[in-house]
Amino acid sequence: MNLALSDIRYKLGRFILTCIGLSLLLGIVIMMMGIFRGQTADALALPQAIGADLWVVESGSKGPFAEASRVPGDTREMVMRIHGVEAAGSITLQIVQVEHAGRELRLQIVGYEPGRPGGPKTLIAGRDIVRSHYELIADRQTGLSLGAKLQLGRRDFTVVGLTSGNVTASGDPVVYVTLRDAQELQFQLAPPASRRDVARGVERTNTDLVNAVIARVSPQVPVDVIADDIRRWKHLSALSAADQDTILATAVIERITQQLGLFLGMLTVVSGVIIALIVYTMTMDKVREIATLKLIGAPDRTIIGLIVQQALLMGVLGFLGGTALVFLGRDLFPKKLVLTAEDITGVFVIVVVVCLLASTLGVRAAVRVDPAQALSR
Repeated sequence: MNLALSDIRYKLGRFILTCIGLSLLLGIVIMMMGIFRGQTADALALPQAIGADLWVVESGSKGPFAEASRVPGDTREMVMRIHGVEAAGSITLQIVQVEHAGRELRLQIVGYEPGRPGGPKTLIAGRDIVRSHYELIADRQTGLSLGAKLQLGRRDFTVVGLTSGNVTASGDPVVYVTLRDAQELQFQLAPPASRRDVARGVERTNTDLVNAVIARVSPQVPVDVIADDIRRWKHLSALSAADQDTILATAVIERITQQLGLFLGMLTVVSGVIIALIVYTMTMDKVREIATLKLIGAPDRTIIGLIVQQALLMGVLGFLGGTALVFLGRDLFPKKLVLTAEDITGVFVIVVVVCLLASTLGVRAAVRVDPAQALSR
């Protein structure tokens, strides 16, 4: 007869409620792990969607995602003439907040040259931009559908294509428009502001500016060699795709990942303390039963097995329940959850270790029980 299972059947309701509570607690731990991974995935999503091998930006700048960068539009022609560059394109980046269908949308607008690098690599619906003006490709997280109209600036843009997973580090969805439209949105003033500048004698002559020039490099030419040449001779900054990812993962989202990591560690410690208290409470509720077992000659290993088996069973069921809850509700979270098999396995190992450590409190209390307590009222 398994004493652990017999005790659970005897107090089944309390055991089930305890497992449900642990499922919710461990579900939060797994959710935080997914948010932690998802934050990094969001930060790298847009550069990976663009798929550039090389980013050419303003001299002294760390790139368009980390800090401001403006270079002349004709920089693309200069980059194209460099040996090893197969294709190059100019892009602009701009955050806007617009109203659509009665709700506020915060969007990252990417302006690119159709037919050149800079646009989304894959579409899940629709087509690429073919007209020079007033068409856009939207990430499905915007809630926009094919054929929908979205007002940007003073113009209505038609959604002709949809992408998936194109977001910024803060989780804002991305829309793609032509470079000309993006420059107009970024640099053209409203009529009152334009008249005011004219009255002040201020001329805005050069609006052919971009935030970066991106390039795809031949596999036979090392990207770092081209980047060094650009820094040395063209008086610009050049970043490889790996450099850009490092800057995003370490500098741009460093603080928030540290915060999430600290919160995850605290939750893990709190979970361990709660499991230890539950096991200890369940042990103290069985003092007379344990004393009776000792009185009839049951060895300590039988009693220790009772406590450890209950603690492990409770932890494993709580882990399975929490994992199921997170996977069932992952699409309801506003931020992306990235759950890998390695992370899930790691959490499981932590739960088992925590349960074993937590059971030591109950074990110590059990081995100290006096058999005479079985005869007391």
